[in-house]
Amino acid sequence: MKKTLLAICMFCSSLLGYSQSNPNIQFFPEGTVLKGNIPYNNDTHQKHLLDLYIPKNATGKIPLVVLIHGGAWLSNDKYADMGYMTKTLAEIVNSGIAIASIDYRFSTEAIFPANLQDCNRAISFLYDNADKYGFDTKRFAVMGFSAGGHLANMVGLSKNNNVANFFMKGSSTAFNIKAVVDFYGPAELVLFPGAEDVKSPESILLGAAPLTRPDLAKIASPITYVDKNDPPFLIIQGEKDQSVDPKQSKLLSAWLNAVGVQNELIIVKAAPHYGTMFDVEDVRNKVISFLKQKLK
Repeated sequence: MKKTLLAICMFCSSLLGYSQSNPNIQFFPEGTVLKGNIPYNNDTHQKHLLDLYIPKNATGKIPLVVLIHGGAWLSNDKYADMGYMTKTLAEIVNSGIAIASIDYRFSTEAIFPANLQDCNRAISFLYDNADKYGFDTKRFAVMGFSAGGHLANMVGLSKNNNVANFFMKGSSTAFNIKAVVDFYGPAELVLFPGAEDVKSPESILLGAAPLTRPDLAKIASPITYVDKNDPPFLIIQGEKDQSVDPKQSKLLSAWLNAVGVQNELIIVKAAPHYGTMFDVEDVRNKVISFLKQKLK
């Protein structure tokens, strides 16, 4: 995972050209309403911001997908990953579903569960302000990529476990997640090759190497929270992923199967850890169909 981190950062930076303006609105259907850099935690922290992409002429209460970016828990921002998923994201909005792309604190600033607290806080803000933005609080989904897939999985799986430490003090816990779309997110942290390396991203996330602190690794691993009451999952994994072993996604799917939670695992043939191979028609159709069905 370490070896590909720099490449991921360079790819996203070159593709998106980070700037003060939103680099992604150009990818959405004409007339998409952008509400950018909304503070979700009533503070001035630059990682406590989110962007909304709302379908043109939206009426009534519409469903929402919360997008959580990747970057090994220590890089990128709310614009990342969107740049190679342009057709899928445009089709989500075309389908009448809004998107919220969120930032969260890096593990280099605050170790786990700070980033999960941020994700839950952002979703709580969207829930509490649903009337303002026109969202249906009964139709929320999360979608994440890589480290963001891990966080999306944690949000979806741990919500019904009522883990107080996963929420900021005073944050609402009223929301529920109807569906999770997981793009190559880690499921079990001790399975990483860098689980003994204190400089690996997963060690920086925990503040300790996973194999030296399996107790911390367990708390931060999505499979810990799998139970029969979890929402349905669509899991998408690259066959040739060298950063997050496909066994991670296979393990998550197997645990969901074991407790009877509806899920589908898609292995994208010859696909690496990220990129446009995940924005192809057959994968895109699976994502759109899943969201339409679960958020209807």
